[in-house]
Amino acid sequence: MTSIKESVKVPKAQEMITQLLGDHETVAHTAKAAFPATEKAGDQATMDLLTQRMQLHEKTAWMLRSLLEP
Repeated sequence: MTSIKESVKVPKAQEMITQLLGDHETVAHTAKAAFPATEKAGDQATMDLLTQRMQLHEKTAWMLRSLLEP
């Protein structure tokens, strides 16, 4: 199951940026939600991976957000 919905049409540029922004925020939120379980299990490798994924997707979301501001 995925939280990211696939578009059935080719969106216009601004709409595509908005969709990408939402998708990156979804992935970052999902990684953040998984973090407590890995922390409780003491799984350092997975915590590191989740941290890297969160940073990448949050940074990308930040850059996409800047494209939408007037």
